[in-house]
Amino acid sequence: MEMPVNRFKQRLQSGETQIGLWLGLADAYAAELAANAGFDWLLIDGEHAPNDLRGLLGQLQAVAPYASQPVIRPVIGDIALIKQVLDIGAQTLLVPMVETAKQAHQLVRAMRYPPQGLRGVGSALARASRWNSIPGYLDQADEQMCLLVQIENREGLANLDQIAAVEGVDGVFIGPADLSASMGHRGNPGHPEVQQEIERAIARIRAAGKAAGILSADEKLARRYIELGATFVAVGVDTTVLMRGLQSLAATFTSAAAPASSGGVY
Repeated sequence: MEMPVNRFKQRLQSGETQIGLWLGLADAYAAELAANAGFDWLLIDGEHAPNDLRGLLGQLQAVAPYASQPVIRPVIGDIALIKQVLDIGAQTLLVPMVETAKQAHQLVRAMRYPPQGLRGVGSALARASRWNSIPGYLDQADEQMCLLVQIENREGLANLDQIAAVEGVDGVFIGPADLSASMGHRGNPGHPEVQQEIERAIARIRAAGKAAGILSADEKLARRYIELGATFVAVGVDTTVLMRGLQSLAATFTSAAAPASSGGVY
């Protein structure tokens, strides 16, 4: 068996734009449904969605036969948790609330085997190595790991240049929901001040030679970010897509009010 190639990372390095969807339903069947839809990448959310390690594993297995590339967002950038998520087969992580270059350096080390990193060597127990069925897994794994760090508050923005300069950080993702809250515009990521900082951040990330990413269910904003050079852009969330579809259907046949746009990120 050959080492699985991280096609998401390859496309990131080539500058190809990749369109994604956020998965919050915490269900393997729903994840496979999204993979079948044709998105380039799928973010399996372990921070805000009710996912445990086995749930993340089930979703990785469900999307594996499809072209959509899985990205996992752990609840926190903890070394032990990262070890577990990598061992179940994740190759790309999006780590939330990264605020300093020191934190970014530690995350890079958490995703690499010694002597360059801190990842625990337990490949005989790991789906990632297909239980030691991939020859030379330990020597090849680091190259396929992709680290995306999420900047989502004022401190992260202040340290963005230093974070983006860290070797081993493959991409920087702007979190507009938390960023807008930290700037005093909670629930309004479209506020001009927030948008100004987001546009500056994308330019700073690109100037550092790193890939920029963001989430926006607002089509106009999403297309604007792509024009500015963001190359991994999530354009919706499965929970919101389902809820709005259900509300619209209910409103068609009942007295329920049709869904209104929230004006938020999702």
